[in-house]
Amino acid sequence: MLEFQTYIDYLKNAPLLIRIAWGTSCLLMSFIVFLTIYLKSVRTYLRIKELEDLEFRKKYEASLIEYLYSGDDSGHINSIQESIIDKIKVSVNNKSKRKIIINVLYNLMNEVSGEMSDSIKTLYYKTGLINYALKRLESKQWHIIAKGIGELTRFKIEEVHDDISKFIKHPRKEVRKETQLYLVSLYKFEGLSFLNNMLTPLSEWAQIQLLEILQHFDDQQICDIKPWLKSSNDSVVLFSLKLAQIYNQFEAKDTLIELLSHTTKQIRISAIETLTHLYGIEAKEMLKANFNELSLEEQISFFGMLEKLVVPSDEPFIEKYLFHKNFEIQLLALKILKSINLDKYMGLSKMPIDEKDSSMLKLVDSL
Repeated sequence: MLEFQTYIDYLKNAPLLIRIAWGTSCLLMSFIVFLTIYLKSVRTYLRIKELEDLEFRKKYEASLIEYLYSGDDSGHINSIQESIIDKIKVSVNNKSKRKIIINVLYNLMNEVSGEMSDSIKTLYYKTGLINYALKRLESKQWHIIAKGIGELTRFKIEEVHDDISKFIKHPRKEVRKETQLYLVSLYKFEGLSFLNNMLTPLSEWAQIQLLEILQHFDDQQICDIKPWLKSSNDSVVLFSLKLAQIYNQFEAKDTLIELLSHTTKQIRISAIETLTHLYGIEAKEMLKANFNELSLEEQISFFGMLEKLVVPSDEPFIEKYLFHKNFEIQLLALKILKSINLDKYMGLSKMPIDEKDSSMLKLVDSL
């Protein structure tokens, strides 16, 4: 007690700066102790919550599997299924439990098909889960809208087509992307109709996702892509060029040839690559006649086309570029000559050429 009083007297008589320093130290120490206790409490709570969620997940996984396999061929809800629906209805009011139920349902939906998939959709309706997703579409926050669309996409809810389609021109690209994925996931090529009047850019990542979805469908009839190839939106044209190549759109050759004169260089290059895939002989002759007017990137792409579509009559043209200053063009020219006239190619090694060109010949020989 005496020591404590001595400490108090010391602080009272100490300079102001020292008193402030001690006060700050005590305050910080108290804060650290409080924070330590708080973090331990949070960690304990999260651990308990994780165990509860795991237990809840196991319980409802078993109930949902029972729901699926207790159905009959009539498609009607029986008493067992009705009781399971009633039990789930109570839980969907809780946000964390609702999230777990949705995840379990989605995982099950990926593992089943046909009638069982329809049963899951029925459960999604009957339990009222769809109402929470629809409520998200009414939000003023873009990320909540995007989550709602994503959920309705995963469960393939066609009845909300009109509600979701209105977001195709939303100011946020994330919402537009989710809307596009919904339309294509559920309506395949018909869902691409949003490209008709699209003014905003279609990102490269969005294009990849749309193509991946489309390639999951078998025996589908692709629609007429020519209007999209003529779009004023460059990203739509580039996406359509990918479609033309993947789905072998030979009937679009004339429109593709027109794109060789497009104002955007990337579109011209992509058009050359697509026409190469579609064996566009007419395009080859056109490009060969105007080769010197092409950009370097287009010239390289053209030689890639020539490598695939070369004929013996192209030999005089190829000879002009055997020692082109660009590495890629020179390499392709030598490879093409080797493929159509081996004797003439072999004769190049006997010609007086510099060390750089000699190394190029050795490289072609090794290919």
